[in-house]
Order: sequence, then structure tokens, then C-alpha cells
Amino acid sequence: MNYKRQPTFFSTAFCFFLGLLITKTSIAQIPGDSSAIKSQADSALLKQIEEQMQSNNQPVTAAQPRSSLSFNPDIGVIGDFGASYFSKGPKNFDLYLNETEVSLQAVVDPYARADFFVSFARDPVTGKYGVEIEEGYLTTLSLPAQLQLKAGKFREAVGRINPTHPHALPFIDLPNAYVNYFGEGGLNDEGVSLSWLVPNKAFYQELVFQTTAGASESPSFMRSEGNHFIYLGHLKNFFTLDDNNTLELGLTGISGPNDSSRITNMAAADLTYKWKPVQMNTYRSLTWQSEFYYSHANYTENTSMSSFGLYSFLEYQIAKRWFLTGRYDYAQKPYNKSLKEQAYSLTAGWYATEFSKLEFEGKTTDDNTEARFYQAWLRWIFVIGAHGAHQY
Repeated sequence: MNYKRQPTFFSTAFCFFLGLLITKTSIAQIPGDSSAIKSQADSALLKQIEEQMQSNNQPVTAAQPRSSLSFNPDIGVIGDFGASYFSKGPKNFDLYLNETEVSLQAVVDPYARADFFVSFARDPVTGKYGVEIEEGYLTTLSLPAQLQLKAGKFREAVGRINPTHPHALPFIDLPNAYVNYFGEGGLNDEGVSLSWLVPNKAFYQELVFQTTAGASESPSFMRSEGNHFIYLGHLKNFFTLDDNNTLELGLTGISGPNDSSRITNMAAADLTYKWKPVQMNTYRSLTWQSEFYYSHANYTENTSMSSFGLYSFLEYQIAKRWFLTGRYDYAQKPYNKSLKEQAYSLTAGWYATEFSKLEFEGKTTDDNTEARFYQAWLRWIFVIGAHGAHQY
């Protein structure tokens, strides 16, 4: 078979060398054609670039305007599911949806904004749910002289806890002294509030005056059947110590009618220190907050009672999502200062995101009228929709 293929191999080689010779001869005869081909290619490329530049210079079509403006307010819903343990009484354990809060917030016009918070809350005694306007107020945005006016139903400017919604606090139950003077719902009333940002270049300073009709449920104050209102003044002083540390000192004075149709006067002070590194250890923070209450209640022409209460807590962030809060309570009863309570509590909080958190709290209370008792709570807070930030 190799014998028969030899002529084919020599024929193929001969044709290849002959073709190569003809090609070299042809190229040698037309030396200028390669430059012409290159010139034609450059012209085509230049033409393509010019076409692209012309297309880029076409006028941009203007964005289509919105067909209509949205007048819907920002809507948010907060759920508060909980479980509890109480060492006293026949029923020691319980499960419940404590509260559902619906918020509606929007700017009314360039001069005012409106905020409404509707609460669907469970009565801890009967277990039934009721609906109430927790807050609903209008706030001005453009008053002169750094003034701001608020009108409606709102949580009054007493210290640090009262203006804050309970789901935003770092513990589940409220301090004993706060409950003894203002109740579980706090001082939350209808009226007007005027705040003035004091022109102070050294530190932030705000002065607030509020006049309200009177709380319907409060151990210290009562809605008067006459023309008596609750008057409140609060001075807030906020100091920026450095980039990582701040200090706030607040002073409050309150005067209003009580359930004996006479006047109760209160003085309160709050002190808050915060440490939050902005560069290093960003998952570490510390807050130390304390409030002091002094009450002088007139019950008859010759009978009055002075009492005192306080709480102090320390919150430390131990990891990215974990917080520990320890709190001490001391409280006298506003109608009888010989009734005293002391309590210690510890709360562990796990913040999954800005929209949900789990907290567990244990508390022990000593009362000079009965034996020590224990309580524990578990709550799961979750948010859907928009919800404005709480105060710093």
C-alpha cells in the first residue's frame, strides 16, 4: 500500500511549492495594495466612530412626570407578643398578644405634619382587647424664633421614659416608681405643647411648656371637672462630650389636679450618659440612665403627702445583636410614703434586625407589706411597614 501512495505525495508537494511561488510573484508585482487595504479599514473605523458620536449627541428624552402624587401616609404596624410568669396567685403562666400598634404619619403641607398611633391593647386583668388613640397630634414645621407647636393627644415631656413608646424601651416592664406616679399608660393627655430651641452655642438646650386637660387614669393626676389643667415645664440640656460620649440632663416640673380635687406638684430629674464608639468597637455601646421623682400631693386642707421614687439602669451591648440591661427600682406610694418597694431586674435582648427583637426579663421585688415575689417576661416585637425613629 505504501508503494501505491508515493505518486500522490509527490504530486501534492509539487502543487504546494508551485502555488507559493505564484503568490510571492503576484505580491511582488503590486506592492501598494496592502497600504490601500489598511487605509480603507481606517476609514471604515473612523466612520463607525463618527456614527456613534452622532448617536450619543441625540437629545435625551425627558423623564415622564408622575401621573399623580401619592397622598397616602406612611403606615406601620408593630406587634407585641408576650409570655409571662408571676410567682403569686393561682395563674402563674400566661401567653398573649399584648398590643398591636398602627401608625399613620405624613406631612400635611409645608407648615405642618401629622402623626397618629392607634393602639389595639389587651387588658391584663380581663384579657379583652380595646382600641384607643395612643397619640394623635399635629406639629408645626415653620414657626419663627426656633419655636415648634404641637396640638392633640401626646405623651408628655416627663424625663426619658414617658415620651418613649414601651416597645422601644430596653426592658419589658416599667419601673415601679414610674408606675406608682403615672400608671402603666404614663402621662398621656390632650392639650398643646410649645417648645423653644434655646440659642445656645455651647450645647443643645430645649425648653418645653405643655398644658393638658388632665389624665383620665393616673395615680397622681385627674381630669378636673372645673377649669383646672395640668401644667408641665421641661428643660433639656444635651452635651456632646466627644465623638463617642454624650450626656443629657433634664429637669421637669408638673402641677395639676388630683383625685381629691386639689393640687399635686411634682419635680423630676433625668440623667443619661451614652458611650457609642463611632470607629472602633462599633458593636459595643453603653447607656446609663436614671430618673428621680418627688411628689407633694394635697388631699385635704390639712392633709398632704410627700413621696419619692427613682430608677436607674445600665445597658451594655455585648455583641452585634445582644444587649444586657440591669435595673434598680425604689418607689414609695404617692398617697402613703410608708409603703415602699425595691426591685432588681435583668433583661437580655436579641435584636435580629431593626424590625424585630426578642427580650427576656427576670425581676424580683421586695415590698414592706408582703413577701418577696418574682416575675419573668418574654416578648417578641416585630414591625411591618414604615415606622419613624424614636428619640436618641
